[in-house]
Amino acid sequence: MNKYLAELIGTFWLVFGGCGSAVIAAAYPELGIGFAGVALAFGLTVLTGAYALGHISGGHFNPAISIGLWVGGRFDAKDVGPYILAQVVGGILAAFTLYIIVQGQAGFAGVAGFASNGFGDLSPGKYSMSSALIIEIVLTAGFLIVIMGATDKRAPAGFAPIAIGLALTLIHLISIPVTNTSVNPARSTAVALFAETAALSQLWLFWVAPIVGAILGALIYKGIAGQQQTK
Repeated sequence: MNKYLAELIGTFWLVFGGCGSAVIAAAYPELGIGFAGVALAFGLTVLTGAYALGHISGGHFNPAISIGLWVGGRFDAKDVGPYILAQVVGGILAAFTLYIIVQGQAGFAGVAGFASNGFGDLSPGKYSMSSALIIEIVLTAGFLIVIMGATDKRAPAGFAPIAIGLALTLIHLISIPVTNTSVNPARSTAVALFAETAALSQLWLFWVAPIVGAILGALIYKGIAGQQQTK
């Protein structure tokens, strides 16, 4: 059970840290951290979480990553389902905790979008469904390539969490205006449950696109890396 608990805690950390920065700190009067700060926060959650828990569970914290690593031959099929369940539960617990916290602000008037993902009217930049689908697939594929490359036995040892965390930061810097950045179905599900918008009706895209992207990224890496071995 330790590896499932590690995935639950790691995903809690990712959602609480990343989405918490967006909900609480992004537009705080005069001291808001903005898109760049939120992007960095997501990257830091993965970097720190991977160093803290990666040696226990692999540090996936993301259903799409678990599926992609399974396709890439880096993960046992029997653990895919339990990992996804642990990740979704961890994300929901984080979103619930954040929901309780924000209600304590003076003059609280609702959570609005609650850092949820979306397209069309729910996109920060009002981007279309096709734009959202493409960018989520492309960026998740790139994320998988970075993860598989950084954790390849031939890569420099000990630096994988840094590369992975910086990759997630870059992903957010690119795509926050388009979808508010998912590349992680657990993250999208967690906050959509509490958002005061139609985020749940668009949640399907933030499962389909990251999973498709993760599978493509895994296949691309396997194709170019040759006879790689896992650590």
